[in-house]
Amino acid sequence: MDLWLFYVLLSGVILQIVCCLPVQELQERNEDSGIDQDIFDINEALGLNLFEGDIKLDERPERNSIIGNEYRWPHTIPYVLEDSLDMNAKGLILNAFEQYRLKSCIDFKPWEGEANYISVFKGSGCWSSVGNRRKGRQELSIGANCDRIGTIEHEFLHALGFWHEQSRSDRDDYVTIMRDRIQEGKEGNFNKYDDKRSDFLNVPYDYNSVMHYSKNAFRNGTEPTIVTNIPAFIDVIGQRMDFSEYDIRKLSRLYNCTSSLSFMETCSFEFENVCGMIQSTEDNADWQRITQVPSGPQTDHTYVGICQETGYLMHFNTSAGSVSDRAVLESRFLYPKRGFQCLQFYYYNSGSESDQLNVLVKEYTDASPNGTQRLVKTIQGSPAGYWELHHVSLNVASKFRVVFEGIKGPDGSNGGLSIDDINLSETQCPHHVWHIRNFTQVVSSATTQYSPPFYSPKGYAFQIGLLPTSSFNLHIHLHLISGANDDRLQWPCAWQQATVLLLDQHPDIRQRMSNQRSITTDPSQLVYDRPDNVGMVATFPNGTEFMRGPATEFSSFITQQRLESREFVKEDSIFILTTVEDISHLISTQPNSTAVTPTTATSVCEAYGCQNGGICILEEGKPVCRCPVGADWWYVGEKCEQKGSTQDTVVIAVASSLSIFAVMLIITIVTTSCIKKKYRKKMESLGLQNKTPL
Repeated sequence: MDLWLFYVLLSGVILQIVCCLPVQELQERNEDSGIDQDIFDINEALGLNLFEGDIKLDERPERNSIIGNEYRWPHTIPYVLEDSLDMNAKGLILNAFEQYRLKSCIDFKPWEGEANYISVFKGSGCWSSVGNRRKGRQELSIGANCDRIGTIEHEFLHALGFWHEQSRSDRDDYVTIMRDRIQEGKEGNFNKYDDKRSDFLNVPYDYNSVMHYSKNAFRNGTEPTIVTNIPAFIDVIGQRMDFSEYDIRKLSRLYNCTSSLSFMETCSFEFENVCGMIQSTEDNADWQRITQVPSGPQTDHTYVGICQETGYLMHFNTSAGSVSDRAVLESRFLYPKRGFQCLQFYYYNSGSESDQLNVLVKEYTDASPNGTQRLVKTIQGSPAGYWELHHVSLNVASKFRVVFEGIKGPDGSNGGLSIDDINLSETQCPHHVWHIRNFTQVVSSATTQYSPPFYSPKGYAFQIGLLPTSSFNLHIHLHLISGANDDRLQWPCAWQQATVLLLDQHPDIRQRMSNQRSITTDPSQLVYDRPDNVGMVATFPNGTEFMRGPATEFSSFITQQRLESREFVKEDSIFILTTVEDISHLISTQPNSTAVTPTTATSVCEAYGCQNGGICILEEGKPVCRCPVGADWWYVGEKCEQKGSTQDTVVIAVASSLSIFAVMLIITIVTTSCIKKKYRKKMESLGLQNKTPL
């Protein structure tokens, strides 16, 4: 009895202790603390004293420069993602590589023992060297808070050979440096370089460059250190959304890019040749290139809200004709490289609910030289009265055409089907599109707008919240919510990277500067546990209750100035694209062992000794020199020991011509002499035969 009483008392004590233990309070995660931190703000807060704020200089006496081929990387750059990197940063780095592939000829591949490569790690801050330093392992730091795609693009542009935009020799024509507002000791960060040290490649000054300082860089108070000579650009400089058009133009010129790797086609139908598209001969109607439709759209998507009756769209009229009439529009031949493609286009239905748009591909193979058609997607529904955005994954591996087939339905129609601003690229399509209409009204409401429920490929349900503030800035929230698959999913949700992208609706995908942010779920954080356990009751518009988990938010997702700087808002609408990817395979990315270590590769190449700036690489373990080439000169030989030039070519060509002329002259003289001798002998012979005896 005493023993039983002891256990009762002991249980009571333990229960009391447990009840008194502090419970972990679940709080929403704010990824940016409401501050739009730039690269230089991050590095300054860490006390880093880097050249120009984010450039690492080596021990060479001269400063690195984009002048000179020896600082260039090959078009395919080897890299290592070190395990020290945050998981979110790893996924974003791979996304940044996709932007390089989409907009340039620069590619990246995992390091396989090449002599020189970029090692990306989580250091203190965000920084890089400028150009290829040819030292084997070249560090590039993506530290805490550096995990933004524009920041990563910025640092890799340094590695590829670019200085900051405002250090150009002509910068004083475009910006004014307010030196009295610069922090003491940071004045050198605003130096500019002459044309012998840096080359702006005959590209105009670029306020939109991802390489430009912001107006407040290294300020000692509250006033800007950089004032744009055109006032409209004062809040544009310093963007970290994406490459600008001129960033890509300079990169392409430096690396002699003639095309980009994963881009395939763009068409806004502004030219009469409609981008090489053709009307099929096997249909009984046609797509028409027009500027507007009386029943809608009133303008094309390219110029919507800018000017009317200017841009063009393609329209299939279903208000006339017979049921089942077909209009087929085929693209030019397209040649895939990667085996997966994303087709994006804007679509407007002013016809009827029974009208139908089919997207097909016509694939050409040796077995089907005339092409085999495959239906990929059918779009059908009630007329919407506005432009809608569609994405279609194609997954084609052989030569093909994209086919748009319009079919007239049996219901009455006052208009038809319209398409515009088509883009095709060898990239992955986003998983979901949230179309927010009447955006001006949404902003003025200053209340959180929630997206419909979305599902990730793994089955996790989530929701996006958008909160406009009184200052017209946008806050983005991401929530896990209760869903149909919760019982069979892993909790807490582990290593799912969610990317939220506010679409820049420029008609050409290569020139877009969309704004995006990403978060990765960490299973050690309870905010990513099952919403039934950590969430709160919420209600869908139809009255259905569900559990909404704690928010992960970006309270400085985009500012009003950035929002107005690009084509984010068209037809008073915005599009938010979301993608959720499982990146658990990136937990361990650092190679454990390779056939050639950096030290071995470097030592082998150093011993081999390429001359005249030749680049040593290892091919099947053997050193090979890649000789530099200029516009009018080149090096050749096993170790690049011999120099050639166009002048040498001219001399050789002239000498060769003279040699040939001399040889031909000798041959002619010898031939003439031989003929004369033969003729003389023949004449002498004839003369002897004609003599008569006396």
